[in-house]
Amino acid sequence: MGHFKLSAWLYGLTLCQLVLARCGQAQDNDTSWHQYVRAPTSSIVKPKAVLGAYTSGGVTNPDGLITGNNSTTLIRRESDTAIPTVVLDFGRNVVGLLEIDFARSINASNGLPGLKLYFSESLEFLGNRSDFTRSDNAGQGGSNPPKITSGTDQIAVKNKPFTWINQWGCEFGSQVCSDGLHGFRYVKIELDALAKDAPYTSPYGEIAINSVSLQWSAYLGTPDTYTGWFECSDAELTQWWYDGAYTTEIGTDVFRDNDTEPRGASSPSLLGKWVLLDGAKRDRDPYMGDLAVAALTGYLTHDFPEAARNVMEDLALRQRNDGWIPPASINNYQLQLFDYPLYWVTCSWDLVMYTGNLSYIEAYYPVLVKVLDTYYVSHTDNATSLLVRQNGYGDYAFIPRDGSATYYSALYVLALNRAADMASQLSKPGDASRWRDRAANVSAGVLANLWDASAGAFYDRKCTGRGCNAHAQDGNSIAILAGITASSPKYAESALSYLANATGKPYGHAFYDAGGNELGAGFSDRVSPFISYFETAARFESGLAESAVAQLRATYGHMAAADPGVTMWEGIGVNGSKYEGAFTSLAHGWSTGVTPLLTSYVLGVRPVKPGFREWTVRPLPSADLNWAKGVVPTPYGPLSVSWERNRTDGRIVVDVTPPPGTNGTVVVPEVQGGKERRAWADDGVKLKRERADGNVVFRAEGGRRYFVR
Repeated sequence: MGHFKLSAWLYGLTLCQLVLARCGQAQDNDTSWHQYVRAPTSSIVKPKAVLGAYTSGGVTNPDGLITGNNSTTLIRRESDTAIPTVVLDFGRNVVGLLEIDFARSINASNGLPGLKLYFSESLEFLGNRSDFTRSDNAGQGGSNPPKITSGTDQIAVKNKPFTWINQWGCEFGSQVCSDGLHGFRYVKIELDALAKDAPYTSPYGEIAINSVSLQWSAYLGTPDTYTGWFECSDAELTQWWYDGAYTTEIGTDVFRDNDTEPRGASSPSLLGKWVLLDGAKRDRDPYMGDLAVAALTGYLTHDFPEAARNVMEDLALRQRNDGWIPPASINNYQLQLFDYPLYWVTCSWDLVMYTGNLSYIEAYYPVLVKVLDTYYVSHTDNATSLLVRQNGYGDYAFIPRDGSATYYSALYVLALNRAADMASQLSKPGDASRWRDRAANVSAGVLANLWDASAGAFYDRKCTGRGCNAHAQDGNSIAILAGITASSPKYAESALSYLANATGKPYGHAFYDAGGNELGAGFSDRVSPFISYFETAARFESGLAESAVAQLRATYGHMAAADPGVTMWEGIGVNGSKYEGAFTSLAHGWSTGVTPLLTSYVLGVRPVKPGFREWTVRPLPSADLNWAKGVVPTPYGPLSVSWERNRTDGRIVVDVTPPPGTNGTVVVPEVQGGKERRAWADDGVKLKRERADGNVVFRAEGGRRYFVR
């Protein structure tokens, strides 16, 4: 090693040691992030507490269910008016089969003493029925399973020691029934019985319980299963990254006939396979749109793409002759959604880029062609090049907006460009060129027909009548991400400014401005964490990191501060409420955008070629974040990154260790702290600098460590 190289190398290490206190911490042996992991340590989960304020009636030693010291006894005589009640708190949302170990029971009248179980994700909806049971969606006729409960699960407690597991079904014909698997945080246990369950159960007697636990059914995301991780100077943002991971984990499960959505969703082609479900407690069916966020969360946290791939492959195999792909197995694959085939395209791109699985898109390339060149071509207005939603079809939120909505065409442009990327990877230049040309034509149509100059934002749709003055979060956000505003960046800045002013709430940005209330009650107050992912990404892409992080803090901070905590809601309603009351899923994978956003933009790591064969590291933190570190999993090995803000001059200094077999760029602002940017490899070799759009770009090869100062 020459004198100059040695000096440069030593200078780099000294700077790393003196200025970057956390330099090099983004390594495989770093365990500081383990404290944030939410999953239980075992597949047998115990409750965390007995809620004394909710314990009533003839109950002795309720804490025995937590401590394991002696049995908990419930006694109810026929003269008692109070129902013996115990409420257990599992500490956070969990999913699986409840198991109760009984010591004994003693009859007080005809029939065995009965227990009624009530499940809820939040105390707000823990009332005289579970917040949701499988039977709430059952009993629709045809081949669908029957409605077997009316909001509570029932047990006939035997006069001897035994263990009860909450399987779907009935103990006596159509009496004493339970709905099986539940997603919940709280369970209320009562010594009581339904009148319809006589003579098999009685509301009186004595029951002794040794223990209550949960048989975990979902993916168990313990620290040893994480292949990617993240940590930053804001402990709350860090915690929400892992909360997003946990929310997706409890929605990642094996598809089972008795646990899934009962409305015609059971599918022989999915049974026994790992899938990403819509929610932990409700709509337990894999929906294509949800994967636009939930799959990314999975790719960045665990090396387990199988769950997302199984869903996409199953839906691709159900493609209709006209090119349409069903959104889910529900309704025997016949739920009519117009936008979800486009998510199949964009999610296929995600799978290829994040996992490097080119064989997937090679196998399903004809499906891709048919989606874009048959289905959506047949629903295009030739005069404007805009998509027109098919009659009788809905979208991700069943919004009543017929016609040419900005959202549909913007998502179409995004899908066309990503399909063109995949076509190029497969050496199909004709398809790539055709789709890019079409994307340009649709983009021009959006700009010409849907831009509202008076508001400085895109209309939800251009029309006359109800809701035609509305501006929506989805269309404006995805138009920016799709590059529709690239030729005029001021359009993006204007649209994002409009959304902040017209839709801002203390709990995030609503998915419509005031005009949206003409389409549905509360639309201008309802926050969709799913769609907010796209707006937040658009803010980062547009150089608005401050407002992007502020939006994360508002939306995820609101959910984290409210019961049940930890997991992320399907939607936020008026004044920050659960938007559909007890029916709302409070653990929904499509709401976990905080996880991919923090990795992709705050840590700054994104793939450029399939499987991160080519990558970019470009941190885009808000001014109040001082450091971040983490690992992104790739097929070539971990890509480790850490950065810290120099306290003296504010520069972002970066440490990157990419895996062998890859190459990429490290991008930092050109003017920061008034000093020239420099970068070295770990052997002291100085990297060449390139300038682009006010940034300095350093090109690096995998298998070495790099310091950018």
